[in-house]
Amino acid sequence: FAAIESGAPVVNMLSAYGGIRWGSGLNRSMQYEHGQSRIGGNIWEMPLQYIENSPLFNMNKVTTPILIMHNDADGHVPWYQGIEYFIALKRLQKPAWLLNYTGEPHWPVRLANRIDFQKRMFQFFHHYLQNAPMPKWMSEGVPAVDRDFELGY
Repeated sequence: FAAIESGAPVVNMLSAYGGIRWGSGLNRSMQYEHGQSRIGGNIWEMPLQYIENSPLFNMNKVTTPILIMHNDADGHVPWYQGIEYFIALKRLQKPAWLLNYTGEPHWPVRLANRIDFQKRMFQFFHHYLQNAPMPKWMSEGVPAVDRDFELGY
């Protein structure tokens, strides 16, 4: 792939396993043992399956530029998963950007944040797929709390 966007990812099933879903209070282990992630057992019975299904342990193989969107009020996927993803990629000197919409859940609900995300995603893909100049927020970085940043449209 020339570029990808990753929204609210789980990258480390070992660290996510013992958490809870903040919105419901449900233990996340059930998702891995019996639900969406379909591992079929706990981390003590099947540790290798948790490692093999956790992208974090293969970040050294990443070559594709990645735009990550993970918000700090996400009640479904712990925000630290996006941080682990971003830090691993940056530590390995991979091309990665992390967007966080402060106070937003799993997906931005405020209209301004939805628009901002769509514009940034467009610019990201426009740069990597159409050879457009890299936008300033990608080349220089912008603090997540800086709401006055001009996207250049």
